[in-house]
Amino acid sequence: MDRLVSVNREITTQTIPALRLQGSLRESLLTLVRLETRYLVLRDPTYRALWNDRAGRIKAELDLVGRFITSDEERARLEEVEFAFAEYRAAVTSERELLARGHLQRAAHISETDARAASERAEAGLDRLMDASQAALEHSKAEAARLEEHTWTTTVTALFVGVAVALASTAVIALRMTRSLWRLSRATASLAEGSFGDPVPVDTADEIGDLARAFNGMAARLHEAETVKEEFYSTISHELRSPLTSVREAAHLLHEGVPGPLTAKQARLVLIVEHSTDRLLRLVNQVLDLSRLRAGLLPLERRWFDLERASARAVEELRPLADERGITLARDCGPGSFGMFGDEDRLVQVLVNLISNGIRFTPTEGTVSVRLIDTGPEVEVHVEDTGSGIPPEELPFVFDRFRQAHRGRGGAGLGLAIVRGMVEAHGGRVLVESQEGKGSRFTVVLPRKGAEQ
Repeated sequence: MDRLVSVNREITTQTIPALRLQGSLRESLLTLVRLETRYLVLRDPTYRALWNDRAGRIKAELDLVGRFITSDEERARLEEVEFAFAEYRAAVTSERELLARGHLQRAAHISETDARAASERAEAGLDRLMDASQAALEHSKAEAARLEEHTWTTTVTALFVGVAVALASTAVIALRMTRSLWRLSRATASLAEGSFGDPVPVDTADEIGDLARAFNGMAARLHEAETVKEEFYSTISHELRSPLTSVREAAHLLHEGVPGPLTAKQARLVLIVEHSTDRLLRLVNQVLDLSRLRAGLLPLERRWFDLERASARAVEELRPLADERGITLARDCGPGSFGMFGDEDRLVQVLVNLISNGIRFTPTEGTVSVRLIDTGPEVEVHVEDTGSGIPPEELPFVFDRFRQAHRGRGGAGLGLAIVRGMVEAHGGRVLVESQEGKGSRFTVVLPRKGAEQ
């Protein structure tokens, strides 16, 4: 490393400055020869003074170059330049003495012979000196590159050795931490989906172990709260069904005039009671079905049936509602067969929920379509509408309980949760695609043989 620093410093502070100075000397020597010639011709003292000043600076710069050069070859070439420059200065001195005595022709002869030959030797020597300095520079660069590569190799080797030692010393700890965090991550994801599985194993007494114990405690409390909530929903639903059924039947008898004729106002009030009771009873039944689905207690009457017939039942049940709202309700069955093993009534309920959901969010003159596709071991049912669509931020939560993508449109937010529960009870899955302002498409994928009971 020290040698690399030394070589780079030598290049920066000696070799490169020497080359720059040599180039400057080459130009200065040419200028000096021109000044000599002008003084010889014009005998203007100004040119003599300029020549003397330039010659002194060249001598000082040659001395400075001597401090910069680093190789024996450069030293030899510099001595040649210094010797030739001294001869040139001596020739110019003789030339001036002859001019002072009036011997112009002899002075011109010395200028054209001795002085010119010495200056040319000095110029050639400077060229050779620059070549030697350039060679020294290339040699220093090559040495710096070699040292840099060696230093880099040494550094990388040391780094890899250090990293290997560090990794080896922490491998066991990292493995245990990763395994514990992976278990905790999976348990967290399951809990977020509403699944309460086995507690996370606690293998360590460190912070991760404390975190796992805290998570297990939280999961247990959430499970307990969820159980209490489900029991509450189930109990309330059971308790409300009987009185609501009685109220509905009583309202129906009153509306039919069994106890006696009603006035128009009384008939209108009884009709309101009857419709409100129907809505409440549907809501109670939905809550009860959802509670049974989550507990895995919803009874399914499985048998072979034709899903095409089931889809026709659902469409015809909702056609009056679609006609009333000015919405086209279409059904299409692709080629193939649509027989499957499952609970026909429950799957009709699934389709009714999806179609009624589409009708609710589709404007007048819109379309809700139901299409069946035979994919071999599975059957796909597509329910597509041209309604308002679902906001992107709400799309991941459309199947959650009590979640509504559009507030103020009616409903309790249970229909799609029931759809997913019943489809999954048949071993299938339900998907949703939507573009806000253009509509939505729900895809129900059902295996022909259903799920294992």
